Amino acid sequence: MIHRLEIENFYSIRETQVIDLRIGVKAPDEEGRFGRLRDGSGVRVPKTVAFFGANASGKSNVLRALAFLRWFLVESVSLPLDASLPDLRFADGNTAPTRIKVHFDWSADPWSAAPDKSAPFAQYIYEVILGGTPGKSTIVLSEELRLQPPTGKSRRIFVRTSSGEVEGGAGFSLKGFGLILTNLRPNVGVASAVAQLADRHPAAGLLAWARGLTSNIRGWSTIFDERNATKYYAENQAKFGTLIHVIQQLDTGIMGITLRDTANGPQPEFIHQGLGRQLSLASQSEGTRQYYRIHPIIWETLEHGGLAVVDEMDSTIHPIILPAILGWFHDRVVNAGQAQLWMSGHSASLLEGLKKEEVYFTEKDWQGRTTIYGLKDIEGVRRVDNFYQKYLGGVYGAVPRIG
Repeated sequence: MIHRLEIENFYSIRETQVIDLRIGVKAPDEEGRFGRLRDGSGVRVPKTVAFFGANASGKSNVLRALAFLRWFLVESVSLPLDASLPDLRFADGNTAPTRIKVHFDWSADPWSAAPDKSAPFAQYIYEVILGGTPGKSTIVLSEELRLQPPTGKSRRIFVRTSSGEVEGGAGFSLKGFGLILTNLRPNVGVASAVAQLADRHPAAGLLAWARGLTSNIRGWSTIFDERNATKYYAENQAKFGTLIHVIQQLDTGIMGITLRDTANGPQPEFIHQGLGRQLSLASQSEGTRQYYRIHPIIWETLEHGGLAVVDEMDSTIHPIILPAILGWFHDRVVNAGQAQLWMSGHSASLLEGLKKEEVYFTEKDWQGRTTIYGLKDIEGVRRVDNFYQKYLGGVYGAVPRIG
């Protein structure tokens, strides 16, 4: 799980914004809603994090930073030799770098790509800084991965300096990777590069954590559109069975779903109560089609204990259904691996079922710069408050201004 994220000069996020999910020791335990970081520190973070705000206020950009991070760590090695990394800077012509820094928990063995969930876990800190001369290629300016024990100073696993040199920290030898690291391209991440030579390496844990991040952010993800989702269901019958069960709850008229083989591959057909024939996916409500697309993201994350990043999850799904989806992440049986959900949305009614530690707002100033703040950070907010009414009343800010 993530417990802290810092974003600077990334799309509409110009000044450094910090999302610190760590929950104070005095806050009461909420049944199943908060997970304890598995490092012995006693730190707790919410399993669901929801961002609210007006259109174009920067909600999607928070999630986009995570999706980009996943792409950079896992897939940047596939870029052509002379390709530029994307220029992610705030569009005011500034020359400052883009910076993303994330604190997360993973196996205490950073070499581990597939940790035993019962084994000791630790906290990690990864930071990447991107930049370069405007109008020229965007490159990696620096990278660093550190291991943070429950007490005491953090230990460096590797660092990539502004000169392009990569050094391993004490106890984390990079022996055997000298050739690729000496010639490391400025558009490739360290983890993505060394993974091409060996499964086991000091950044294996970082890479595995990134691979566990699944999102619907276009441009940085393998999008589960309807075609890809159908292929996924055809290859994962257990997930298909779960989909049918959930869809029956989302749309009371659907009795079942079948996959029919065609010349163009499998095609879903929906069995409706009282109808004499099955209907295509295109004939279903937009809410059903939306859930059909995001179901793989949600359930892959729940099964493997990763991170689901879903933008505008509530765009077409009924607000009565949304709390049930969030509830899966709070269920200690369904979410045995402490998976985490980060989502954005406009359904303010969700606030009636969220705790203040789970709610964040985004707001733009007159210059178009996004500010991010948590409900728990607003002075005077009580647990018994009606967050929904107060938000719509403008008490917390981050609401559209009309007129």
